[in-house]
Amino acid sequence: MAPTCLLCWVCSLLCAWSVVTGHPCSLDHQEWANCSGKNLQHAPSSLPRNITSLDLSFNSLVMSHHRTLLKHFPSLQSLNLSSNAKLTLSPAVFSNLGALSLLDLSSCSITHIHMDTFKGLGNLRTLLLRNNSLQELDVPFLLPLKALFHLDMQHNALVSVDPWSLQLLETVPQVLLEGNPWACDCSAHPLQQWLRRRRAVQVTCVSPPGLRGREIAALDSQDLGCQVKQRFARELTIPQNITVTENNSTALPAGKGGRSWPYLVGFLVTAIGISILIALAAKCKLAHKNFASYRHRPLPEISSIGRSPMEDSSSWDRGSCGSHSITDAADLQAEDDDGFIEDNYIQPSEQLPTKEERELHRSI
Repeated sequence: MAPTCLLCWVCSLLCAWSVVTGHPCSLDHQEWANCSGKNLQHAPSSLPRNITSLDLSFNSLVMSHHRTLLKHFPSLQSLNLSSNAKLTLSPAVFSNLGALSLLDLSSCSITHIHMDTFKGLGNLRTLLLRNNSLQELDVPFLLPLKALFHLDMQHNALVSVDPWSLQLLETVPQVLLEGNPWACDCSAHPLQQWLRRRRAVQVTCVSPPGLRGREIAALDSQDLGCQVKQRFARELTIPQNITVTENNSTALPAGKGGRSWPYLVGFLVTAIGISILIALAAKCKLAHKNFASYRHRPLPEISSIGRSPMEDSSSWDRGSCGSHSITDAADLQAEDDDGFIEDNYIQPSEQLPTKEERELHRSI
C-alpha cells in the first residue's frame, strides 16, 4: 500500500509542477525534458534554459517561415522532433543551436531540404532523416555539417543519386540508404561503385521487375544495361580509360579526354626550336669562317730588284700616295702575320739574279 501511495504522490507533484511552470513536459535531474505526445503546436518556452536534451516527438509542431526554433535553449545537445507531420524546415531554422550534436527528424513527411536548413550546426554528428518522403538527394544541405558522422536516410523515396552528391557523401563515415525504391538502370552505376567502396549491403533494387530485390553492389554493368567499352585514340596507341554510357555508346570521361595532345605539341615545338637554334649557330660559324678567309692578302714586296718596269711603276705610284699608305701596308703585314706561309709569299722565279746571270745579260 505504501509504494502505491508514494507513486501517486510523485505523479501529483509532477502535475502540480507542470501547472506552476506552464508546460506539460517532464524533467529529470540530468537536464532532460520529455515533451513527447503532448499535442504541442509550439515548443514550450518555460522550460529551464540549461537543459541539454529535449524530446518533442509525436506532436503537431508548426513553425513559421524565417523563424528560429528553440532560441531559448543554447545548451541543447540532443533534439528529437520525429513524428511531427506539420513540421516545415525553413532556412537557418536551427542556427541558434550551435551545441547540438544529435537531431532526429524522422517521420516528418519531409519532401525537400533547403541547402541552408542546417546552417549553424557545425557540431552536429548524428542526423536522422528516415521514414520521410525525400525524392532527391540534394546533398548540398550537408555542406554546413562539418562534423557529421552518421546520416540515416532509410525508407525515403530516393530513386537515383548523381555522382556529385555521392562525392560529397564520401566525407560522412556512416550513411544508411536502405529501403529506398532505387531504379537499377545505367544511371545507378555511380551508386553501385560507391556502395562497393563502402561495402554496403541490403541496398536493393525496386525496378525494373527483373532486378527487384537484388543488391545493387552485387550487380554488374550488363545487369544495369550499360555497355563497357575501351576506347582508343586515333593518333596514339595508348588506351583511354574505360567509360560507361547508355544506349551502347561510349564517351571519354569529363576532364580526362584528350589530355595527351598538349604534351605532344610541346614536344614538337621544343624539337623545332632546338633545330632552328642549331642551324643558326652553324650558319653563323660558317659565315664567320668565310669572312675571315677573305681578309688574307699577299705580303707586300720590300725590294724592287728583279721586278718588271710595270711593277716598278706601280711601286712608284704607291709610293707617291703618302706616308699613310706605308703605314697601312705595315699594319696589313702585321695583321696577316699569323705564322702561316702564304701561297705567294716568295716565288722561286722572284729570287735575286746570280753573278753569272748578270754577266750574261751585259754581254747580250
